[in-house]
Amino acid sequence: MSKRTLIRGGHVVTMDPALGVLETGDVLISGDTIEAVGTNLEAADAEVVDATERLVIPGMVDTHRHTWQTQMRALCADMSISGYMNTLRMAISPNYTAEDVYLGNLVGALEAIDAGVTTVLDFSHCNNSPGHADGAIGGLLDSGIRAVFAYGFFDSDPPVKGFASHPDRVSDYKRLVEKHSGQSRIRLGVSVNELGFVPFSQTEAEIAAARDTGGIIAFHTACFFGTPLSNGIKDLHQAGLLGPDQVHIHCVALDDLEWRYLGEAGAKVSIAAETEMNMGMGWPQMENCRRHDIKPTLSCDIISLNSGSLVPQMRLALAAERHARNEPINKSGAMPESLQTSVMDVLEWVTVNGAEACGLGEVTGSLTVGKKADVVIVGNSDTFTGQPAINPVGSLIFQSTPQDILDVFIDGRHVKKDGKLVGVDLPELFARSNASADEVLRKVHKEFPVLPPPVGGSKFEEREKQAKGNITA
Repeated sequence: MSKRTLIRGGHVVTMDPALGVLETGDVLISGDTIEAVGTNLEAADAEVVDATERLVIPGMVDTHRHTWQTQMRALCADMSISGYMNTLRMAISPNYTAEDVYLGNLVGALEAIDAGVTTVLDFSHCNNSPGHADGAIGGLLDSGIRAVFAYGFFDSDPPVKGFASHPDRVSDYKRLVEKHSGQSRIRLGVSVNELGFVPFSQTEAEIAAARDTGGIIAFHTACFFGTPLSNGIKDLHQAGLLGPDQVHIHCVALDDLEWRYLGEAGAKVSIAAETEMNMGMGWPQMENCRRHDIKPTLSCDIISLNSGSLVPQMRLALAAERHARNEPINKSGAMPESLQTSVMDVLEWVTVNGAEACGLGEVTGSLTVGKKADVVIVGNSDTFTGQPAINPVGSLIFQSTPQDILDVFIDGRHVKKDGKLVGVDLPELFARSNASADEVLRKVHKEFPVLPPPVGGSKFEEREKQAKGNITA
C-alpha cells in the first residue's frame, strides 16, 4: 500500500479554479499523487503534517534556468549581457568538465528545491560531450527535482571536441530520449541554438528533433537590440515552425508583428526580470504578453547573477508590470485608484502557467486531485514573515526568503522537512562545488586574466557577424 501523508489545517491556495482557496484546508497525498483536497479530511493511516497558520501552495515552476552555472555564483553581478556572453558562454563553458556540469545541476536543483521550486526547465547549453549531457541529467535525477531537460546544441568550442558535427549532437539528444524514456520526473526537450548562431537548416533540424520525440522547445528570443542575433521570429513564422510547444525566453527586442506571430502560434514566454533589468536587456515583457494573449511565466535564468529563488523574480516582475500599467495614468497627472495585477496573478505565472509551458499542465502546477504531489508549505515560525498571517500570498511574494519555505514535496516525497533538505550533506557538496569553481576559473584565467574579456575580436562578436547571413527576414 502506498504511503499516505495528510497536510492538515493550512491556508490552501490550490490554483485550481474548481477548488479555489481554502482558508483552513487539507491536502491528502497517496504515494506520488494528490488523493484529496478539502476540509476536515480523515486518513487514519496517514502521516500528519501540521500546516496550521501556514500557506500551502503548488510547487513553483521555473521555465528557464541554466542550472550548470551554479558554481559561478554572482560572477556576472556587474556584467552586461554582452559581458555575460563573452564570459560564461564563450570562456567558461568550454572549460567545464562533465563532473562540473553534474555538480552544477545537483547543487543548483537542490537550491531550487530549498526555495520551493519543484519543477525546472533546465536550459542546458554546456553539452561539450555526451558525458556532459549525462552529467547534467544525473545531477537532476540525484537531486529529486522534476525537470524538463532541454538539451542544448550550442558549440562553445571546447579544447577537446566531444562532437564531430551538428548531426552528432542531434543523435546524442535522441540517445538521451531513449535512455530516459522511463523516467517519471525527467522529460527531454531541446534548447535551440540562438537564432543566427548557426545556419537556419541546423535550427530546423533541432526543432524537428524535438517534435519527433514530443519534446518542449526552448529559445533565447530577441535578447539583444541592434543585431539580428536571436531575433528570427519572422524566419520561423515564414517557415511554419512556430507552435504551442515552444517557450520563448526574454523577447525584449521583438516588434509588434513578431509578438502577434507568437500569440497566434500559441507559443509560451518566459521572463527573467532580474536578468533583463540588470544586464541592459530591456524591460520585462509582461505587458506584451497581456496584449497578445500569452500567459507569462517566470524564470531564475542564471545563478551567475540571480539567486535560485523565484520569489525575487515574482517581486520584480510584478513591480515592472504595475509600473507599466500605472505610468500612463501618472503621466496624465492622476493616480491609479486600484492596481490591475494582483499577487494571485503572479502566483499563477509560476504555477499553472509554468507547468503548461513545460508541457506538464496535467501533471503539476495546481493542487488538483490526480496530479502529482508537488506541494510547498510556507511559514517558518522562527522568522518574521507571515507573522501575523494577514495576506499569506502577499507575504510570500513581497517578504519571504527560502528560510520561509518549511516543507517541500515532489512526487509525494518529502524532500524538504521542517526547513531542512532531507538526506543532503550540504557541507560536502559545497566543498566539491567550491573546488570545481576554483579549477574552472584557474583554467579560464590562463587565457583571460580579466573577466569579462576585453571588447574586440571576441568569439561572441564573431557569432554576431555570422548571424547577419543566417537570418534573412
